[in-house]
Amino acid sequence: MIRIHTLGYPRVGLQRELKFALERHWRGESSEAELEAVAAELHARHWHEQREAGLDFITVGDFAFYDHVANHIQLFGCEPARFGFDEGESPLARYFTLARGVANEHADASCCGSSQHIGKPALEMTKWFDTNYHYLVPEFDASTCFALAPERLLAEVAQAQALGHKTKVALVGPLTFLWLGKSKQEGFDRLDLLDTLLPAYVQLLVQLKAAGVEWVQVDEPILGLDLPGAWLLAFERAYHTLATAGLPLLLATYFSPLEGQLSVACKLPVAGLHVDGVRAAHELQSVADWLPDNKVLSVGIVDGRNIWRTDLDRALACLTPLAERRRGELWIAPSCSLLHVPLSLREDAAIDVELRDWLAGAREKLDELRILRNALLGGEGSVYRELCAARAAFEARATSPRVRKRAVQARVTQLPADADRRSRPFAVRQAAQAERFKLPLYPTTTIGSFPQTAAIRAARAAFKRGDLARERYEAAMRAEIEQAVREQEALDIDVLVHGEAERNDMVEYFGEQLDGFAFTANGWVQSYGSRCVKPPVLFGDVARPAAMTVAWTAYAQGLTGRPVKGMLTGPVTILQWSFVRDDQPRQDTALQIALAIRDEVCDLETAGIGIIQIDEPAIREGLPLRRALWRDYLGWAARAFRISASGIADTAQLHTHMCYAEFNDILPAIAAMDADVITIETSRSDMELLRGFGDFAYPNGIGPGVYDIHSPRVPSVDDIARLMRKAAEVIPAANLWVNPDCGLKTRAWPETRAALRNMVEAAKVLRAENALQGKAA
Repeated sequence: MIRIHTLGYPRVGLQRELKFALERHWRGESSEAELEAVAAELHARHWHEQREAGLDFITVGDFAFYDHVANHIQLFGCEPARFGFDEGESPLARYFTLARGVANEHADASCCGSSQHIGKPALEMTKWFDTNYHYLVPEFDASTCFALAPERLLAEVAQAQALGHKTKVALVGPLTFLWLGKSKQEGFDRLDLLDTLLPAYVQLLVQLKAAGVEWVQVDEPILGLDLPGAWLLAFERAYHTLATAGLPLLLATYFSPLEGQLSVACKLPVAGLHVDGVRAAHELQSVADWLPDNKVLSVGIVDGRNIWRTDLDRALACLTPLAERRRGELWIAPSCSLLHVPLSLREDAAIDVELRDWLAGAREKLDELRILRNALLGGEGSVYRELCAARAAFEARATSPRVRKRAVQARVTQLPADADRRSRPFAVRQAAQAERFKLPLYPTTTIGSFPQTAAIRAARAAFKRGDLARERYEAAMRAEIEQAVREQEALDIDVLVHGEAERNDMVEYFGEQLDGFAFTANGWVQSYGSRCVKPPVLFGDVARPAAMTVAWTAYAQGLTGRPVKGMLTGPVTILQWSFVRDDQPRQDTALQIALAIRDEVCDLETAGIGIIQIDEPAIREGLPLRRALWRDYLGWAARAFRISASGIADTAQLHTHMCYAEFNDILPAIAAMDADVITIETSRSDMELLRGFGDFAYPNGIGPGVYDIHSPRVPSVDDIARLMRKAAEVIPAANLWVNPDCGLKTRAWPETRAALRNMVEAAKVLRAENALQGKAA
């Protein structure tokens, strides 16, 4: 028997219905019931699409208002005690408090220096494995208890069944759930919680079985990591316990090969095993050999991470031997949840017909599953037209003159050996830059963007529609830039930014001006909560036809005597946050992007911009999940960054920014990037992430983020000063900068002013303290 299914499906809707519903609710413009109604409509629509595509099961449990790990925190009743929730708060209100924190009572009051109303900081947020999807990090300690709260999940199951669907429930597995969490309790191992967590899982499985659920998909992607021995040994104990519920379990792995854990996964007491046939295609035969015939083998043969059309001939060549030789059931699926791709690209009007034929969104990927199943069951003749269409698309892409440019390829191959090196070491550059800029101790800055107001968005939308002339649009953007500059001067910030009013997205903005990129109208992908991104389609060789940011940045610099940073997105982040071509090595594409950014850096310096920031928040995200592959990736990623940044004088200061990831295990590679200043997200971890930089003796300047820009909470002066004092314990004060965690585009001006005012005041407090200490010495 051959069945088709999906591990998960996009949540936000083709027109981002979920995003707008969430934001209405957060603004107090809609009730919980109205928000739940939008969710129910999205459930019904997306389940219908799965059934219409011929899937044997629709997937329930993959939907989340913010993220699916946060769902599991509530599902298993382990909300951190520090939030102090009471019985009067609804589960949904508590859920959003976990995600967003609680704002101060006096966000814009003059008494913000007091810590009387400091709100509740949100849970820490980080990347889901090597994707640009974010999850809220569970907090565990020895006192953590689990109490099943399955009402929301059971309600979704009931809704699906009432609509006539056969259901497969998707859960994060118990070991992955614990692995993804954190604990600040010294000497505590979160694996010790497994025996108290497993009964809650069993209780849930029993209730799902009683509700008529036929299969449960249990995601354990950590089986693709280099696991400590104790964690690997715990799998057998855990799954023997789960098996007592008597419900068929499909153990799902993805994102990475199983390698030494392959035999363990195949031997676990589960009814089936899903493996990633895209990233671990070389292991399929071994899995088929190890997996008993009485177990389902689910092969993720359609790429759930990228939007290129599946090579159906290659997929059939892979699947046919498995179908012919295995006596057990064969299931066909995407490699992972389709959460990571747009809902549909079939009729996206922004993409030209030729390029559109090369692409597949989630709906189209379900169609590919159906074609593959029909070909295996009825022979290739039964899907002759579909196979011919796929072959024609592949041939057109391979031969298109749009894809390869000789001049770009020649420039990459002819790079000088020292193209990635600044002329002098950091200590020399630091002295030259100090003489040029004469900044105070604890200099203040921001990460780049300022609030994207309704007026900014309306002007940009009108300009794109052709309803606003270019001259009027540019005048409107210059007015916004001037406001941002004046606001920063009034706040007494030391190094300014122009605010990025003209930018829609930190990757899309650059991709729109580079050769080799295309853009969709509705290719939205959820990053977390209401945050959606529309990744560019990187289909061909990359070059920069003209300057991209120079005019805007130079205009801002002309308004003020303070330095204004030029703001760019780095080559690795543009690579990671695009749907990248799969017809050449990623490092080759990264070098092409690096050269385009290098040209922009040099033009900014020529225009008089002395401080340039090249953001690389995705460099950790691109790290392979297996440590054996790290050295190669980090080598070419750091080189690509250095190539983008190394064409400037010693007196020009080069910044980079990284956020929402763990960096301590790649600090040598970060140091090898040789940025003069790095700004990082640290506030949600209470400066925990910074300690690794101190232990490593990170040699260059560093700006640890002092407040969480994803929360409406405004930090007090005392809060910020306390965090910076902690920072000064591990990093020399002469190397420290003071800045928020990330850009401010999603925040409103009142809370932005209040937070930045406190940030600047905290820096002044620290300078005064340092001066007193100097006198005392």
